[in-house]
Amino acid sequence: MAAPEQHDSGEELRPAAEEEETKTFKDLGVTDVLCEACDQLGWAKPTKIQIEAIPMALQGRDIIGLAETGSGKTGAFALPILNALLETPQRLFALVLTPTRELAFQISEQFEALGSSIGVQCAVIVGGIDSMSQSLALAKKPHIVIATPGRLIDHLENTKGFNLRALKYLVMDEADRILNMDFETEVDKILKVIPRDRKTFLFSATMTKKVQKLQRAALKNPVKCAVSSKYQTVEKLQQYYLFIPSKFKDTYLVYILNELAGNSFMIFCSTCNNTQRTALLLRNLGFTAIPLHGQMSQSKRLGSLNKFKAKARSILLATDVASRGLDIPHVDVVVNFDIPTHSKDYIHRVGRTARAGRSGKAITFVTQYDVELFQRIEHLIGKKLPVFPTQDDEVMMLTERVTEAQRFARMELREHGEKKKRSREDAGDNDDTEGAIGVRNKVAGGKMKKKRKGR
Repeated sequence: MAAPEQHDSGEELRPAAEEEETKTFKDLGVTDVLCEACDQLGWAKPTKIQIEAIPMALQGRDIIGLAETGSGKTGAFALPILNALLETPQRLFALVLTPTRELAFQISEQFEALGSSIGVQCAVIVGGIDSMSQSLALAKKPHIVIATPGRLIDHLENTKGFNLRALKYLVMDEADRILNMDFETEVDKILKVIPRDRKTFLFSATMTKKVQKLQRAALKNPVKCAVSSKYQTVEKLQQYYLFIPSKFKDTYLVYILNELAGNSFMIFCSTCNNTQRTALLLRNLGFTAIPLHGQMSQSKRLGSLNKFKAKARSILLATDVASRGLDIPHVDVVVNFDIPTHSKDYIHRVGRTARAGRSGKAITFVTQYDVELFQRIEHLIGKKLPVFPTQDDEVMMLTERVTEAQRFARMELREHGEKKKRSREDAGDNDDTEGAIGVRNKVAGGKMKKKRKGR
């Protein structure tokens, strides 16, 4: 287990401010137009990380922001950038690098919301989406580019007339994750083609050796704004665990969904395949579950996310693709169906609930194979977690129905796999979200009729 790293890199350390009651965005030095925008978004007063980072950023310092997820990091870099943009308007002013596509869209939404009154234009440059339309967006020279590193390099190399030589601000959000996903070479390339005299903001929930290395390469005399010194989870989060045999995992999941019915859930699985299987299983049992994982096309991923955000679906099953940065206000319960292999991922997963002062629950399933991983998590957050109370006899009553649903789910997965092999071309309309497979077909008939005769 890595011990918390010492910060010997010579940057100033600013402890979290105490006198936060009196602060408003205006006190931090944000211009009136942006203060109004904050009011309209319902940001009454700045969060800790914003109180720390914004004044320093407005003074033109480089910043390292360490704060747990759900603490208002996006506002902490968006406001100073928009502030500076108002003073010296120019195109291709700032670049924000993020690890996942969903996070890029979310940051773009925040920039556009904050800058709506001043006409800020953003371009989101991520994989999985047609690069021609992105090239057109870049040709219009937006003020702010929000990108995942890989696709950005692609455009820098192949899109004529697009360069970042005039860039004034570089932001790396969730920097630890960008580096963990082995984007290091891409980040190095990007650092080479942007100006040296720029402002750099590096935000990360956890400080790793790689982030420290990046900080030495990219930042000049930075100020560190640390809100959480050690790894921590929010106070209002109630965390539990369940110690169960792995063969009854599905049954216990169904039991918990029944017990806590009426809440919205985010269930984390370790693989795309398991996410898909569990989603089918729950759908067969009549739950409104929707999957989100890396093997879905980008439009499907955004579709899933939007359905869940709009509360049309109450259960989102996801791989770690969704464990960082996604701000879905109404997640009440996070279930770690498969325990995360990296303990730090635990902090990010449970950070999807209890955001911005609301309360939430997190339940982690521990099977006979996960004991050591679970102990590591407890060690990391420095807490012993209580057991989630269950009525075992009630759980066992569900076994029969769950077993049958498992069988259906396996069959559907297999059929789906075969169908994908058979018709790569037709896969477009018959993919893995809502109506394509699952209960709907059994009821409505349609495409699967021929197959069902074989069942």
